[in-house]
Amino acid sequence: MQSRRKFIKNTAITSLFLTGLPSISKTNYFSFFDDYDEAICRKKFKLLVDTGLKSMPIGDAIIEVGRSFLDTDYVAGTLDKNMSESLVINLTGLDCVTFVENCLTFARCIKLGATTFDDYKAELKKIRYRGGSIDGYASRLHYFCDWITDNEEKGIVKNVSSEIGGVEYSKKINFMSTHTGSYKQLSSQANIDGINSAEEAINSRIYYYIPKNDIAKSYDFMKNGDIIATTTSIGGLDVTHTGYVVKGEDGSTYFLHASSKSKKVIISGSQLADYVGEDSKKTGIMVARPLEV
Repeated sequence: MQSRRKFIKNTAITSLFLTGLPSISKTNYFSFFDDYDEAICRKKFKLLVDTGLKSMPIGDAIIEVGRSFLDTDYVAGTLDKNMSESLVINLTGLDCVTFVENCLTFARCIKLGATTFDDYKAELKKIRYRGGSIDGYASRLHYFCDWITDNEEKGIVKNVSSEIGGVEYSKKINFMSTHTGSYKQLSSQANIDGINSAEEAINSRIYYYIPKNDIAKSYDFMKNGDIIATTTSIGGLDVTHTGYVVKGEDGSTYFLHASSKSKKVIISGSQLADYVGEDSKKTGIMVARPLEV
């Protein structure tokens, strides 16, 4: 089965042919589909602004944005298709990290009153890249613990793992540098050097996580829209999955995420602790709290 994005694009191309419109050049062909994401962005901004997100706490606003993405296709590897690093936008196919980034981006833009497509792109770049600047492959925040640290330094989130029940996460992070064959961009020595530098910085810090057996004990300290990153027993890797806390009125704590298993954005059927407990390789969670703008 083709993805929703491919189906819509193929339908659009067919419509052009059936209506007898002049053929479009290669440049206009790609511009046409760039405009498609821009149109989705503008429509989403309008719908979310009309819903009153600007007056909501940032966490609640993030969850409303997340709900607007429910059932969106899960698509892996969208950021790694090109050898040269550039800002990739795909609003019809999300993996767990791009889902987190897009929800945070839309919510922050709306809270800031900055709702043009250029505003969206600028905020997404700020969140996705080290220091908010694109400077090659290694400038992207590949490791999510590094993503949390960099966005904490930018005043976008606060790492609350230690203060809500976390213990020290003692682990050497080196998965990318020890699996260069799994990343086509790491055929470049300059990119390898950049990743090595990022890993050295990560390993110089102290991180905290909440072990899986203690997650339920921290429910009362979690808030709507908290970012969850699941830690892992896989050697050299920090986390394997990301998403958001969704709080019920009774204090129940669920997980809003782009699910590779369900192939779409969902809210977990079980509470967060049970969700994490279902995977033997998941060891616990890190928690980052989005800050008001």
